[in-house]
Amino acid sequence: MNLWQGMLINLQFFTVIPVRREIPMGPKQLTRSVQTFPLLGLLQGMLASGLLYTLLQWTPFSTLAATFFVWLFMMVLTGGLHLDGWMDASDAFFSYRDLEKRLEIMNDPRTGAFGVLSVIVLLAAKFLFLYEIAQLAQDVSYFLIILIPFFSKTVMGAFLVLIRPSKEKGLAAFFQKGIERSCLWVYPFYWLLIAGASLLISVEAFWMTLFLSAVTILVALGMKRNSQRWFNGITGDVLGASVEGMEGLLWMSVWLLHYFVMA
Repeated sequence: MNLWQGMLINLQFFTVIPVRREIPMGPKQLTRSVQTFPLLGLLQGMLASGLLYTLLQWTPFSTLAATFFVWLFMMVLTGGLHLDGWMDASDAFFSYRDLEKRLEIMNDPRTGAFGVLSVIVLLAAKFLFLYEIAQLAQDVSYFLIILIPFFSKTVMGAFLVLIRPSKEKGLAAFFQKGIERSCLWVYPFYWLLIAGASLLISVEAFWMTLFLSAVTILVALGMKRNSQRWFNGITGDVLGASVEGMEGLLWMSVWLLHYFVMA
C-alpha cells in the first residue's frame, strides 16, 4: 500500500495527472515515493512511446506532425516542472558568480537570457532527435524511448539520496529529510526487469539497453561532481536540470544508435 501511495505522490508532484486524494507525507510515504521514481519514468516513457506509435501507425498525420504532438505531450505531462529547473540552473551557472549569488539567482522567479537560450537549445535538440528517430523507427525504437525517462528518473532518485542539499529549504531538502537512506536497494531490481524485457525483444535490444545504462552512469557521475562543485549540492532546480540534461543526452544516444547501429 505504501508503494502505491509513493507512486500517487509522484503523480501529484511531477505530473499534471489529477490525483484527487489526500496522501500523508510521512517518512514511509516519501521513501516509497523515491523508490518509485523509476516506475514514474517508466510510465511516462510508455505514454510517450505509445502515443508516437499510435500517431505513426494508426493516423494519417505526417511524421513531422506526430513528432510535434509527442514533443508537446512530454512537456505538458510534467507541467514544465523540470524545464523550469533547467532554466533556473542555466541562469545561475552562466552567471559565473560565486556560490551564494548562484543560489540567489535560482531562487529568483524571473528568467534571464541564459535560461531562455538554454531551453530553446534543449527543446530544439529534443525535437530534432525525436523527429529523426520517428523517421527511422523500428520496433525496438519504441522500447528505447521508454527507457529514456526511466533512466532519468532513476538518476533523480539517486541524486536525492546521495547528494546533500545546498540549502535547508526547498523540495530537495524536504524529501531528503524524510527518506530512508537505504531506499535505493530496489533500483537494481528495476534495471534487471528492464534488461530481462529487452532480452525478450532481441539480443540487439539488450546490448542497446546496456549501452544506454553505461551512458546514464557516466553522465550521472559527471553531474554529481559538477553539482557539488557549482552549487554545493542539490536543489529542486538542480534536480530538474539533471533530469532534463540526462534525457537530452539519452535522446541523443538513441538518435545516434539509429544512425550507426540500427541503420
